[in-house]
Amino acid sequence: MPMVHTCNYTLLLEDFLNNMLKDLDPLLHSQLRLGIMSILMSLVEADFLYIKEKTGATAGNLSVQIEKLSQAEYISVEKTFKGKKPQTICRITNKGKEAFAKYVNDLKQYLNQ
Repeated sequence: MPMVHTCNYTLLLEDFLNNMLKDLDPLLHSQLRLGIMSILMSLVEADFLYIKEKTGATAGNLSVQIEKLSQAEYISVEKTFKGKKPQTICRITNKGKEAFAKYVNDLKQYLNQ
């Protein structure tokens, strides 16, 4: 049986993945941020607790990731009160929809290579 140099294959795979990933939006390449965006793509709006429940994220981590998406203007965040309880409503923006569509399209192109 011929000896296979896994080192060469590992380097080729590493190079391929690095080239593939460099074009992907790093903001959306995070599992949690991609999950938030996926949820918001299918809904008009979602509140913090709904997103937290669906993603299984901790409140602290979710807050940080929502802030990053908001700063990039991928989502809008409205903080209000429902009775005496604070409520955070998230909505995807047109910029966010475009970024998400591009991310999905880029992934499809890489998978078809």
